[in-house]
Parts: sequence; C-alpha cells; structure tokens
Amino acid sequence: MTNKSCLIIAGEKSGEEHTLSFFNDLKKASPGTTFFGVGGDDLKKEGLELLYHLNDFSSWGYSEVIAKIPFYKKAMDHIVEEVKNRNCKTAILVDFQSFNLKLAGKLKDSGVEVLYYVAPQAWAWKEYRVKKLARAVNTLFTIIPFEKKWFNDRGVKKVISVDHPLWTTYKDDLIKFQKKIELNSPVNMLLLPGSRKFEVEKLLPVFIESVKELRKDFPLKVSIVKSSSVPAALYDAYQNYFDVEYTNENLTDALKVADFSMAASGTVTLTCALYEVPTVVCYKTSLLNQYIYETVVKYRGFISLANIVQNRSVFPELLQDQVIAYNIVSYLKNWYYNKQAYLELKTQLKETKSQVRGEPVDIPKYMAEVIDHSYGKKIDPTH
Repeated sequence: MTNKSCLIIAGEKSGEEHTLSFFNDLKKASPGTTFFGVGGDDLKKEGLELLYHLNDFSSWGYSEVIAKIPFYKKAMDHIVEEVKNRNCKTAILVDFQSFNLKLAGKLKDSGVEVLYYVAPQAWAWKEYRVKKLARAVNTLFTIIPFEKKWFNDRGVKKVISVDHPLWTTYKDDLIKFQKKIELNSPVNMLLLPGSRKFEVEKLLPVFIESVKELRKDFPLKVSIVKSSSVPAALYDAYQNYFDVEYTNENLTDALKVADFSMAASGTVTLTCALYEVPTVVCYKTSLLNQYIYETVVKYRGFISLANIVQNRSVFPELLQDQVIAYNIVSYLKNWYYNKQAYLELKTQLKETKSQVRGEPVDIPKYMAEVIDHSYGKKIDPTH
C-alpha cells in the first residue's frame, strides 16, 4: 500500500483559520495520509507536522517582507526538497499569496497536484498572476462571489466557489441569531482596533477621541476586543473608557450586543457585517508602506472585506489621514439620528449571509479524491 502524504502551507493566521475549517474532515476523508508543512499551534495540535511555524513567516507591510526575502527563499527550497524526499504528490496552499504562488510553480514542475485554497486577489493587483495560476494549479477555490467567473474568464479552468471560512466558522450561530433593529440606551459601542501592535497604536487613540465626542451627544456603553498578540500596555492608558472587555475568542459575544463599531480594516469587518453591526472601517499604515502601495498597486477599490463581498459601499472606509475623530463621529451620528439611513444599512447587512455561500461541494472529500488520484487510484474528482 502506498504511503500518501500531502503538503499544507498555511503561512499566516488567516491561512490557519481557513485550513482548520476543513482539516479534520479532510483527515477523515483521506485516512492513511500524513500531512506536513507550515501552520500554527492549532494545526500542530490537530496533527499537522510542522516544517515551519507560521510565526516564522509573519511579516507586515512591504518593508518587513523585503527584509525576510532570504528566509523565504531558503524555506521554499527546503519545502520543495521535503516534498521530493517524501514522494508527496499533492499540496494544499492556503492564502499567503506571494509565497504560495511562487511555490505552486515549483511544485507543478515537480509533478505535484496543487490545490490552491482561497484565490489570491489578482483582481485587485498583479493580474499577471492569473497566468501562473492557470499553469500551476489543479483547482482554485474562491470565496468572493464574483471571483469564479473572473478567474474562469482569464484561463483558470477548474474553479470552485466555496463557503467563506467565516460562514463555515459561525454558520450554526448565525442561523439561530436574530439581530434586533432598535438601538439600545445607552448605545453599545464596540471598539475593534486590530490584532497587530501597529494597528492598536495608530487607531485606538483616535477611537477613544471619537468616544469622547459621541458622549457629548448620547449615552454610550463602550466595549473593546483586546488581542492577546498586542502588548497589554497599549490598552492600559485608556482602561477607564472600557465598560466591557472581550478577547478574540469571544468576539461574537461582543458583536451580538453591539449597536455600532469602529474597526480596523481586515477580516473582522466581514464578521461585523454578518452580525449586522454598522461599522466605520479605518486603515492607517506607515508612510513607507503607503508610498509603496500607491506606487505599485493599481487597485483603488474597496479595502474592507465587507464591502468587497457585497461589491458596494456598505461600510464607510477611512484611510490614512482620513482617520480622525471628526470623520468617525460624523458617520456614527448620522446612523444614530437618521433613521432612514440606519434602516437602509441594516437591510444591506442582512444580505451578507447569502453573499458568503459557495457551491454545494464537499471540499474535504474533493481534496481527498485528488490525493488518491495523484497516487494512481482511479478516481476522477468531478463535482
């Protein structure tokens, strides 16, 4: 009997979260397969043999990425060598776009079937990556509604639209959850300043200034989601402003009772939309990263996942110098005092659940069939 192995590369936190959404079912669907690669503590606990921890790959912004190029090259060579030594025939590459796309080409050249889970946002920038995907990837999995057609039209033959991982994670709760329309008194204001140190440094002071201004107009009950990856000292200076504190692990508890939120741009904005919380989205980075972004990236569309999924401006987005208390307060006061604007937004948010649903495909079973097929078992994975 052939010993089967499968490479999984989840080189960032979002990648690990996405992988966890299918990993246990994949192990059941493909008994006897050993899984190795890159992930975090949770994937290691579930049985992924780590060649590298995802923390080894962690970087933020162009300047940090550039500094780690020698490490990435060495790690990629090591991973490809391990694939050859283990006679690995299948790889599942999750998120981590720049690294995984280059790795996909090397794996294809080594005869490996590549399943690329969560398509890179080539529609946003670096559209030339589509050609690399079309050449190197067995199957591309997409999570944004318009992506399947977009990639098909550009030569990627096998594209499967899947449920967004956030829906997979929260669907049992969301199916039961009914968000009330009426605002509380005092208004429950949720602060989501991010999970990275630089985000909290830049955004939390502005969020607190906004809270001060809003309290002049109506009563507030302020809650915050604190990240364990951010030094506690960054929150301490504002401790007196927090009525309730949450951690990332109980984010949904916070969202269920929130009337409004101020949030760093990221995956959390889609979670806010799913739980129907009107949110002002803020993004602020270093001047160097801003310069590189404006020079290199052609995309000038939405930055928040909530808006990208709905392909319209559901949440207001404030970027860089726009991130000031006056702007945040203006949006929140409009929702509070303008009932029509508030109800229109709530109606739009209710549509989010239908936008994050994919095709009715059993993804772990599909992946297991590709693994079996790559080792010569006569299974044609058609769905």
